[in-house]
Amino acid sequence: MTRLLGEEALERSPVVANCTMNRERSLTGSNGYGRELGLDIAAELAAAPGGAPARWLDLCCGTGRALHEAAALLGGAVEIVGVDLAGHFVPAAAPPGLTLVEASVTTWAPEGRFDLVTSVHGLHYVGDKLGVLARAASWLTGDGLLMASFDARSVRLAGGRRVAAELRRQGFAYDARRKRISMRGGREVCFPYRYLGADDTAGPNYTGQPAVDSFYEDRRT
Repeated sequence: MTRLLGEEALERSPVVANCTMNRERSLTGSNGYGRELGLDIAAELAAAPGGAPARWLDLCCGTGRALHEAAALLGGAVEIVGVDLAGHFVPAAAPPGLTLVEASVTTWAPEGRFDLVTSVHGLHYVGDKLGVLARAASWLTGDGLLMASFDARSVRLAGGRRVAAELRRQGFAYDARRKRISMRGGREVCFPYRYLGADDTAGPNYTGQPAVDSFYEDRRT
């Protein structure tokens, strides 16, 4: 029988604590956010409605290196918030417009909404993945974009059912080949599942790195 961990125990797991998938990632280049997400982040933020500065939230941001690069590139014209459990951020002082927060993405909540919410390989190490996706969807502006690395196979439903169809029903787009999930436009999402816990012994996922499987049961049965 699979041993399931609660969120607090999971965050102390060596698989999560020693995660290196997103520690030093840059904004651009062969290992950058743009390539991983298939997204020109600067262009997406520039397309946000005028008025107040565009806002970008990056979940599981690692050291925040890519966010430092973006803040310097955009010259403080964008408000950027990065959240990471480990809090091992680059030692350089944060440039204007950048805030880095040490917190769990499963419990942290922002002030206001964002034009862009991203997570590069961070959800692989989160227990309640669907809970984070639902919360992130509610943090988007009306035209905001959510884009994240996501492997639907890591969400385990009782009875062996698959989650991809429910994701689409809730308004997400899921690219199974590229392992990306996205949503355009903020909304309230309510999955019909109850989170049971996570398995940190699931082994390597498509990245080749050990990851975490998340277990749910259907509340309707």
